Amino acid sequence: MSAEDVYEGAIGIDLGTTYSCVGVWANDRVEIIANDQGNRTTPSYVAFTEGERLIGDAAKNQSAMNPKNTVFDAKRLIGRRFDDAEVKKDMKHWPFTVVDKDGSPFVEEISAMVLTKMKEISEAKLGKTVKKAVVTVPAYFNDSQRLATKDAGTIAGLEVLRIINEPTAAAIAYGLDEKTKEERNVLIFDLGGGTFDVSLLSITGKVFAVKATAGDTHLGGEDFDNTLLEHFKAEFKRKTKLDISDDARALRRLRSACERAKRTLSSVTQTTVEVDSLFSGTDFSANITRARFEEINAAAFKSTIDPVDKVLKDSKIPAAKVDDIVLVGGSTRIPKIQSLVSEYFGGRQLNKSINPDEAVAYGAAVQAAVLTGQTSDKTADLLLLDVAPLSLGVAMQGDIFGVVLPRNTPIPSNKSRVFTTVEDNQTTVMFPVYEGERTQCKDNRLLGEFELSGIPPMPRGQAELVCTFEVDANGLLKVSAQDRASGRKAHITIQNSVGRLSSDEISAMIKDAEQFKNADRDFSARHEAKSDLEAYLHTCEQSISSPELAAKIKRGARAAVESEIAKALEVLEQEDATADQLKKAQLGVKRAMQKAMASAR
Repeated sequence: MSAEDVYEGAIGIDLGTTYSCVGVWANDRVEIIANDQGNRTTPSYVAFTEGERLIGDAAKNQSAMNPKNTVFDAKRLIGRRFDDAEVKKDMKHWPFTVVDKDGSPFVEEISAMVLTKMKEISEAKLGKTVKKAVVTVPAYFNDSQRLATKDAGTIAGLEVLRIINEPTAAAIAYGLDEKTKEERNVLIFDLGGGTFDVSLLSITGKVFAVKATAGDTHLGGEDFDNTLLEHFKAEFKRKTKLDISDDARALRRLRSACERAKRTLSSVTQTTVEVDSLFSGTDFSANITRARFEEINAAAFKSTIDPVDKVLKDSKIPAAKVDDIVLVGGSTRIPKIQSLVSEYFGGRQLNKSINPDEAVAYGAAVQAAVLTGQTSDKTADLLLLDVAPLSLGVAMQGDIFGVVLPRNTPIPSNKSRVFTTVEDNQTTVMFPVYEGERTQCKDNRLLGEFELSGIPPMPRGQAELVCTFEVDANGLLKVSAQDRASGRKAHITIQNSVGRLSSDEISAMIKDAEQFKNADRDFSARHEAKSDLEAYLHTCEQSISSPELAAKIKRGARAAVESEIAKALEVLEQEDATADQLKKAQLGVKRAMQKAMASAR
């Protein structure tokens, strides 16, 4: 293809855990592009055989014959650490081997191959080379997972114009053709093959503002397949005394049968799982009812309601004020999931107007058109306002988490906070950057750190160090600090995937934060009282030792101040001193100081 054959616009790709989908804006609407098999979604599978590499349907179709060299679930690995507990758990279900590369799974290339396939599918339709794309990620993906996804796009030869959140993309699919200009509160419930997001948006005309988001980057249809797989594995062992745990081919064939059964149970109440010659020439056949399927997945199904509860609390919007509940993702076809969500909203009717498999790619294609100037009346005023899923900040003295950018802050965002030195004549300050919801940094996740040096020497607390957090439209973070006096600057762009958030630690962090709110509140009050007392004692000691004041203060009054200071220092040294005890000690010193100053007049 010549240079003239480059497509001027951009494609929208939903890079899914189990299936991917691609769309393009053409003739004033989104067209979801079918692959060479005529399917509008493509399995996120890559296989390696003796002579070739297969991607998509061809890879999935031969997976039972070639399980060890067929890779899937790359999205469950991307941007995670190799020692992540979720990765370890998943590896037990996977027939392929996960390679440890510098502490991270070696996976970006696999995602890149899937993206390449989606690029080729769109090129076959457009007849032009595609160079630009908008790629979606779960709203709860952290910085390293987003960055790794962007890297995969680059490896696939795509300029990733924007990483957008899946529920936000789905909201565009839902809201683009709506004629009403009135504000509507819309809850997007997005349960896919491997990830789960809930976002609450306020949609006014073509302005889509995310109010709050929650979810689990490790929950989806595959987990329901896994529970079925374990159930039938145990049944086969009970019936035949044969264990298929170490046979990759048998596991792959049984998994495929489980996936088919799960889909079938969304439309009928009973089905049969049959695999000829499953293991050692023995056939397997077993019935499963919808009720039994719901029973063995009860805990996982029920857990999907927690994030719904959370977004309503975070956005301060009661359930009754939610105008529409929109289902996205293939797993929302499961009747029990639908009934749980409907029951939570008092038996309300759920909105199933958008295609759950294609909505995310649809929204990505619209955003791709907007970013490449291919606008029309439908998209001209489109504006997406998303949010940061976790609070971001730096460590302060006493391991206190100094939040600079609170969670659910609209992004892109640029927020600053002024910090200072803690010692006299301090010329260097370290800025450890954290994300999380706890008061103490040790309970949050360290993202990286940087140093600001060259601060002019001055008494502690006088330097003004402005720390700025910038989160771009992709949700990626840059932190800088500047000393106001000298103008000296330092910054860090958070790029290291090792040491970043591992898995549903995000959800766990917020759950922890809610559980430990009281402990955190006590710690904050104690730390504040301690800092106040330390600063006050520092000032008092300087005052009574200054020559001009020392000459005026009566000896008895000075002794009283020194005695109170000594008592206060004792309280400071007590590990378990409460905020009230620290305040009382400060009051004692204050009174003695007031008497001393009165005697000096």
